[in-house]
Amino acid sequence: MKPRLAFVGVGWIGRDRMLAVDRSGVADVAFVADTSIEVAAAVAAEVGAVLVDVDAVLDGAVAVDGVVIATPSALHAEQAMRAVGAGLAVSCQKPLGRDAAECTAVLAAARRADRLVGVDLSYRHLAAVHAMHEVIREGGIGDVYAVDLVFHNAYGPDRSWSTDRRLSGGGCVIDLGIHLVDLAHWLLGGPEVVAVTSRLFARGRPVPPGSEAVEDHAVARLDLGGGAVVNLACSWFLPAGREAVIGATFYGTSGAVSLQNVAGSFYDFRAERWHGTAREVLVEPPDPWGGRAVVAWAERLGAGAGYDPDVESVIDVARILDRIYAS
Repeated sequence: MKPRLAFVGVGWIGRDRMLAVDRSGVADVAFVADTSIEVAAAVAAEVGAVLVDVDAVLDGAVAVDGVVIATPSALHAEQAMRAVGAGLAVSCQKPLGRDAAECTAVLAAARRADRLVGVDLSYRHLAAVHAMHEVIREGGIGDVYAVDLVFHNAYGPDRSWSTDRRLSGGGCVIDLGIHLVDLAHWLLGGPEVVAVTSRLFARGRPVPPGSEAVEDHAVARLDLGGGAVVNLACSWFLPAGREAVIGATFYGTSGAVSLQNVAGSFYDFRAERWHGTAREVLVEPPDPWGGRAVVAWAERLGAGAGYDPDVESVIDVARILDRIYAS
């Protein structure tokens, strides 16, 4: 039997994930909840779901197997813990928590309850990224010794809570940099990070560690245990000459693989393999990847999966972000 799901938070990304699940047919979209009754009612009507109260979902008062959370970041950890405490599986938008401590608490509760938790780190699910993973895993570029990661957004968040550190946990690092750190961590097999240095800026001025200011530009260097180095840059509102600049390039002793967005797009990506001055295209757009993370979680839930310790990589990523903010 297909799992029944509730969707808590149905702004543009929550609605997008709900429609992806509905189109996939892997689960039934049973309930929709949002602090805006008008928004929730309109979204629920699109798929024939029932409009309910957020607390009713999180307290287990409605008959569902899992909940998909797409609310402001400050609410993620508390809402996820309430849901697993009520016996529900959880798929949560990134970040699962505003820091490593919140992520650890959520997953400890999920482990005790044996409930499946997924975090929507959606770029892992790009066909281009999977092609790169295959090349790296098979040793196709030799030993990776340098990684360049970038995510520049010429716009920025349009939600007021995104620029309140108490509500967001940070700025462009926790919003965009989290995807870059997760990709490097996953593609390199979870290497030890022995040192982190960073510089954060807000409107062109340095943000000191511990400041309540929210950064809109960040650069960081991660030194890995095996000697490799990862260079990262991310920003909001950058005069980039295009909507976005997104890339992840992994240099090895016998070649490189690179992910790049196409023509400034947030959605279209190309993966290439490089040999000296030659390049080989691995994957070209189109690739409808946006809802794959939540659909994969719903498929696993439908197959009866309980807690999966692989999700604990989000704690490793959160610890790295904590060090970027602290250095």
